[in-house]
Amino acid sequence: MPSEVKVGVVGCGHWGKNLVRNLHQLGALAQVCDVTAAGRARATEVAPGVPIVGDFSQAMTADVDGVVIATPAETHYTLAMQALLSSKDVFIEKPLALNYEQGEALVSLAEKRSQVLMVGHVLEYHPAIVRLTEIVRSGELGKVHYIYSNRLSLGKVRREENILWSFAPHDIAVILRLMDGMPMQVSACGGAYVQANIADVTVTNLLFDNGVRAHIHVSWLHPFKEQRLVIIGSKKMASFDDVSKQLLLYDQRVEWQEGQPMPVKNNGEEVAYPSGEPLRNECQAFLSAIESRRPPLTDGFSGLQVLKVLQGAQRSLMMNGELVALPLELYVPNGVEREL
Repeated sequence: MPSEVKVGVVGCGHWGKNLVRNLHQLGALAQVCDVTAAGRARATEVAPGVPIVGDFSQAMTADVDGVVIATPAETHYTLAMQALLSSKDVFIEKPLALNYEQGEALVSLAEKRSQVLMVGHVLEYHPAIVRLTEIVRSGELGKVHYIYSNRLSLGKVRREENILWSFAPHDIAVILRLMDGMPMQVSACGGAYVQANIADVTVTNLLFDNGVRAHIHVSWLHPFKEQRLVIIGSKKMASFDDVSKQLLLYDQRVEWQEGQPMPVKNNGEEVAYPSGEPLRNECQAFLSAIESRRPPLTDGFSGLQVLKVLQGAQRSLMMNGELVALPLELYVPNGVEREL
């Protein structure tokens, strides 16, 4: 059954075409806008029969409830601001903006105008990540000790943004969700090997005030694809491999026996989780938020949290890995406490 909510998509490129496909299949796509002839041709193939335009102003005057922005990161702030000022609810691909001040301005405007602002942290809509979050919050793993996430491949090398801003937002968003809070400090180091001053590989370290540490290794200069998240707890351990689609729970830990630390080893047990395409779930969440007027899981505020960590990591990267403290006080819309 077609959706009663209608949206337009701006950008039908490498990733935008997937948003166009899903929203078209959900019966919610009313228009696609792309400034390039190639993008418009692609939209015609993916969403036959849907009006295609080449001017962003046409997207802003279209009779739609919301706008989905899937354009290069450096355009996010300007386009999202125009969309909000045009009284459209907005879904914007990650990152929310390229600095915290811009992100704060978008969140503040959306709050003042009671508009939906959603950020495309698609991994948070992955059924396996949702299930893993439930496991962590249930206490089954015990106290979380540390987390690591690898997102590696020989993938598309971008020229507009480095690997930290391209890949790491997904991992940061998930780790903040799992930890239900912000880290107190961040550090990052990496290297630029293909293009000057655009890092191809980075390792980011996060320290939370409860002692939990997390590290994020991202690279588009890697011989094989690996997308793995591992959580080490005091009682059990868990891992999710997004390549094999396996979520495993390990009844493994270290116990003290006669004054000596002894590892307790067991095989991993596969954990079932619902099927469903994460991007389809994300698109449905945007449509539901427009209809219900309730903030989506990855609202503007959660996008700000990720942006704060990214900005700190970028600063550390530029200072060759020096620690950067993250302030505990962050912008909170209307001064109301919000849950991650």
